[in-house]
Amino acid sequence: MNKLPLIIKREYIAKVRNKSFVVMTFLSPILMVGMILLIAYLTQLNDTEKKVIGVLNESNYFANEFVTSEATSYINFEDITLEQAKDSTVGLGFYGLIYLPNETNLEQVAQRAFFYSKDAPSATILDKLENSITTRLRQERLRELGLSPKEYAEMDRSYNINIETFDGLQNVKGINEIKAIIGGAFGYLIMMFIIIYGGFVMRSVIEEKTSRIIEVIISSVKPFHLMMGKIIGTSLAGITQFGIWIISGAILLFIGLAIFDIDPASLTKGGGMSPGMVKASNVDVDALTQNIQLYTQEIFELPIFAMLFFFIVYFLLGYLIYSSIYAAIGAAVDNETDTQQFIFPVILPLMLAIYVGFFSVFSNPNGPIAVAFSLFPLTSPIVMLMRLPWGIGEGGVPVWQLVTSILILIGTFIGIVWVAAKIYRVGILMYGKKPSYKELYKWLKYSS
Repeated sequence: MNKLPLIIKREYIAKVRNKSFVVMTFLSPILMVGMILLIAYLTQLNDTEKKVIGVLNESNYFANEFVTSEATSYINFEDITLEQAKDSTVGLGFYGLIYLPNETNLEQVAQRAFFYSKDAPSATILDKLENSITTRLRQERLRELGLSPKEYAEMDRSYNINIETFDGLQNVKGINEIKAIIGGAFGYLIMMFIIIYGGFVMRSVIEEKTSRIIEVIISSVKPFHLMMGKIIGTSLAGITQFGIWIISGAILLFIGLAIFDIDPASLTKGGGMSPGMVKASNVDVDALTQNIQLYTQEIFELPIFAMLFFFIVYFLLGYLIYSSIYAAIGAAVDNETDTQQFIFPVILPLMLAIYVGFFSVFSNPNGPIAVAFSLFPLTSPIVMLMRLPWGIGEGGVPVWQLVTSILILIGTFIGIVWVAAKIYRVGILMYGKKPSYKELYKWLKYSS
C-alpha cells in the first residue's frame, strides 16, 4: 500500500507536465472568456440598432398606439398613397411599413391591416404591433358597452397573488425554478468532470498498455494500486486544472468587461428590463425593488455550505465510481476505437440523471421520480445535488434519504472497484483480441 502515493504522484506530475494539458489549462479560459465577451459585445451592438417602422394610417381609429421606444421608432406618413409609402419605406431603409386602411369600423381596420417588410419580420416586432391593435380593439369594444377609459385602465390592471409560507415568511414566484437551475449547475459540473477526466484515465491506461510499459510497471506494483493511483492522480490534476480555469477565467472576464466597456447585464439579457422599459410598461418600481430584495434574500437563505460540502462528497464518490469503470474499459481494449461499445452505457446514466432529474426536480423535488433517481447510485450524485437547494430536513431532502444515498454510493463504489480491478488485472495484459461483454464476464471468474 506504501506504493500508492508514489503512483498518485507519478500520475499527477505526468499529467500536469503534459504539453497538451498545459496548453489547454491556459488556453481554455482565454477562449471561453473571449467567446463570452464576443457574444456580449455583439448583443450590445445589436441592441443599439434601432428599428424604424413607417406608419400609414388612413383610418380614424389609431392615434397614439404606436409609441417610439428604445428599440423601435415609428415615422408617420401623411397624404400619400400606399404605393408611395412602400417606395419611401424601401428608399429610406426603414425596417417595415404598417398600413391601416380607411374602413367603416375598427374591426374591419384590424382585419385588413398589413405589415410590409423586405424579409420575414421579427416575431417580437409583430407581437408589439398586434398587441397595440388588440388593445385598441378591446378599448373600442368596451367603450361601446359604456366603459370609460379610466374604468378600462382599472379593469386591465394585472395582479400577482401574494405567496407566504405557513410560518408567515413571504415568498416569491419562480424561486423553485432558480433553485432547480442552481442544483442543475452543480450536477452538470459533476457530469462534465466525470466525462472529461474519466476519459483521461481511460486513455492513460490504453497508452501504457499499447506501449507495453504496463508489463514493466505491473511487475512491481499490484494492478489494484496502479488503477487507484491513476484514478486519484488524474482527479487531482483535473481539480488543479478546474481551479486554474475558475480563477483565471474570473480575472480575464473582469478585465475584458472593463477594457471593452461591456455592460455585465448584457451577459444575461432576455429577461431583464431597462429603465426605459420599466417606465414604458408602467411597472411598479417599488414592487419591483421589493421583489429583487426578496429574490436576493431567498438565494442567500439557500443551504450554501451544506450544498458545497455534499457537492464534494458526491463529486468524489461519483467520480471514483465512474473513473473505475473508465479504467476497466481502458484495460480491456487495445485502442480507443474499441471503447465505443462500452462508453455509451456508461454515459447513459449521466445523461438520464441530467434530463430526467432536472424535469422531475423542477416540478416536484420530493416526488417519487426525484427520490428514486437520487437514491440510484449511478444517478444520485447529480439528482441529489439538484434537490439540495430545497434544504435538508423538513420541507427539503429528508436526512434518511441523504444518508441512504451516500451509503448506497459507498457500497456501489466498493463493488464496482472490485469488479473493475478484476477486469483491469486481466485486461492490461491482454492483446490482439477485441473484448465483448461475454469475455469480460469470464475475466471476472478468474482467480486472483
